[in-house]
Amino acid sequence: MSESTRMMLGLAIGIIVMIVLVMKTKIHTFIALLLAALLTGLIGGMPVVDLTDAAGVTTTGVITAIKDGFGSTLKSTGIIIGLGVMMGGILEVSGAAEQLAFTFIKAIGKKKEEWALAITGWVVSIPVFADSAIVIFAPLVKAMSSVTGKSVVGLALSLACGLQLTHCLVPPTPGPLTAAGLLGVDVGQMIMIGIVISIPMLLVIVPYCKWVGKKIYQIPTGDGEYERKEFKEEYLKSMDEVEKLMGEKNLPSFGRAIAPIIIPILLIFIKTFWNLLGSGEGIVNTVICLFGEPIVALALGTVIAIYGLKKEDNKRVINIMDTAIKDTGLIMLITGAGGSLGNVIKVSGIGDVLGEAVVGLPIPAILIPFIIAALMRLALGSATVAI
Repeated sequence: MSESTRMMLGLAIGIIVMIVLVMKTKIHTFIALLLAALLTGLIGGMPVVDLTDAAGVTTTGVITAIKDGFGSTLKSTGIIIGLGVMMGGILEVSGAAEQLAFTFIKAIGKKKEEWALAITGWVVSIPVFADSAIVIFAPLVKAMSSVTGKSVVGLALSLACGLQLTHCLVPPTPGPLTAAGLLGVDVGQMIMIGIVISIPMLLVIVPYCKWVGKKIYQIPTGDGEYERKEFKEEYLKSMDEVEKLMGEKNLPSFGRAIAPIIIPILLIFIKTFWNLLGSGEGIVNTVICLFGEPIVALALGTVIAIYGLKKEDNKRVINIMDTAIKDTGLIMLITGAGGSLGNVIKVSGIGDVLGEAVVGLPIPAILIPFIIAALMRLALGSATVAI
């Protein structure tokens, strides 16, 4: 067996073992990723520990590669992940996310509820985890279906698609943020490119969701069940009841709701454009570089989110932060383990062998990472872990 074949076999076995462990056993994703990194390196020909030959050349061992990959990944993303999760938790509990949804629904208008929910998901999922946002907006989707007569399937699918787009493409969500860190991409550029790529996808997805809503027309019956009917235009009703429903809730203003999201992104954008134009010297350059650094920008966004809540909720804010910190630990472990696997692939030379193999295939090279990503996303059930 040639060395390149052995490397590819190691990668294949490592990934297969990881997927099987995650899908079929109770082993945690963090441990499965570490085992995948270990198997990939050992089968691919890496020594267990660092070895130095007679000429003084050191060969990196798989254990060292795992440690280095874990540390370097968290060095670039750990603080930002923590801040992003805390800010998302505050926006979730404060009602800011619901206020954004209601504002977009009112602005876009009747019979365009799918567009409103898709745009809501697209914006909210930048700081808030997609799975959390689904839980937040599920009652709103159900209420909109009841009072407008639109299929709950089409509405929910529109929301989910909007959430997943920015969840997978736009930092500071941990997945794309980690990708930016591993690949050495400027976070501001990653945000811009992610936004540009996701918008055409949104324009294509929403009409499809509306079509699905008509084909699978289901509305809530009021007793926790859903009734399937044939779609008819006369089912569409007024949205006055939605406005009444949201008016009964004590939600923050739209400005306070969106400020924690917009301000950090603007600061990062300004720094990115400043660097592209050629940064100078002096106090202006120092201020822009300081406040445009993702760590500082997100810290400011988190502070704005905290003080956007009412003063009597201070104890509640502390509880939210504590819960977010607990969630952050798990996310960081998985992110770091993913970095370990990536570093093993890099240090062992598997990445170079894989690249040469891809170039030789009779299909566009860009489809290979796309197909791998799609399969990993389906198998693992988490976009963040897959990335």
